[in-house]
Amino acid sequence: MNIKTTSLVIIFAFLLVSCGNSQSEEVANNDTKIDNIEVIDTAISVGAEQIDEYLPLLENKSVALLVNHSSLVNQTHLVDTLLSLEIDIKRIFAPEHGFRGNKERGENFNNDIDEKTGLPIISLIGSKKRPSQEDLADVDVVIYDIQDVGVRFFTYISSMFELMQACAEYNKALLILDRPNPNGDYVDGPVLDTVNFRSFVGMLPIPVVYGMTHAELAQMINGEGWLTGHRKCDITIVKVKNYNHQKHYSLPVKPSPNLPNDLSIRLYPSLCFFEATKFSVGRGTEFPFQVLGYPDKRFGDFTFTPQDIVNVQTNPIQEGELCYGIDLRNVSMEQQFTLKYVIDYFQLCGNDISLITNVNWFNLLMGNAEVQKQIHLGYSEQQIRELWEPELSDFKEKRKKYLLYDE
Repeated sequence: MNIKTTSLVIIFAFLLVSCGNSQSEEVANNDTKIDNIEVIDTAISVGAEQIDEYLPLLENKSVALLVNHSSLVNQTHLVDTLLSLEIDIKRIFAPEHGFRGNKERGENFNNDIDEKTGLPIISLIGSKKRPSQEDLADVDVVIYDIQDVGVRFFTYISSMFELMQACAEYNKALLILDRPNPNGDYVDGPVLDTVNFRSFVGMLPIPVVYGMTHAELAQMINGEGWLTGHRKCDITIVKVKNYNHQKHYSLPVKPSPNLPNDLSIRLYPSLCFFEATKFSVGRGTEFPFQVLGYPDKRFGDFTFTPQDIVNVQTNPIQEGELCYGIDLRNVSMEQQFTLKYVIDYFQLCGNDISLITNVNWFNLLMGNAEVQKQIHLGYSEQQIRELWEPELSDFKEKRKKYLLYDE
């Protein structure tokens, strides 16, 4: 069976599955089916599901992919889908958390061979974060397809940026299969100072919550000349169908081991700064990034005890200690980025800077050294926001010309 024939079979099967799911989606969207009247499908469909759009771009081409466990076409991994269509895949590039999504935060892992497919896996975490010329020598097209959360310090965008650098330098085409941003409905936070605080948790002059999909951000990287030498990466984008920035998208798979649900993703931009402190955000519990605590009763009435969880979190902050704090599991999904939790907890401990165990890490996450100092001096959130507002407004204006979806 040749590629075209096989592709028709796969696409037909895909449509059957989609039709099977459409009944529940129609109920959810209050669509009414009326004889002889076309009902418009309003369900979100990610770029990877638009097989008929990108398959012609891959025929008779050698392919590499930067993907992970979230790179799904319905319930099937993109790699498996492409292999079934007889696409020539040379290798897989794996970002933080690994190809299968079972590596811990910041955990280094070596190059490997995928047991299921036999494909080589090249690690892009640790000392090597960018594909080499050798990695791309026998490749025509690189595919990028990863579910992100729309927060600057979530490192998948750093891996995308490094991939764009490599593709631009070695003249390789990049195909981005776009996915929704679950925090894409707003833009907020300080813009990263790339001169003094550039790192793998912040490589671009963007705010904490940047309100763009990966494809939109890639366009901005090209358009603003952020690649080395102001190079341009040859990008083709397959857009998400039926998506806009105000449309809620519930992730079908957790994007990393400690972001298990929609609420944790929503709270993540506000709570991640505690990772540089002695406070626990619930790593080592069943509800990470949905609680906050410390082994001291003054921080709240809710209690929890962080413990090792295999393949999720080892050696969590305050492991084995009874933490007192707050339970955020009933917070509204309307929650947006705020400094409230950081400010409130530091006020409770008399703005004791020693509770920040790694000031440099705190500043890298924040994108500057000023906010930490302002919190220590007792500034209110409103006062701090006024100081970062000019740069934030400038970013919002630049962002508009790169958007692919309505706001």
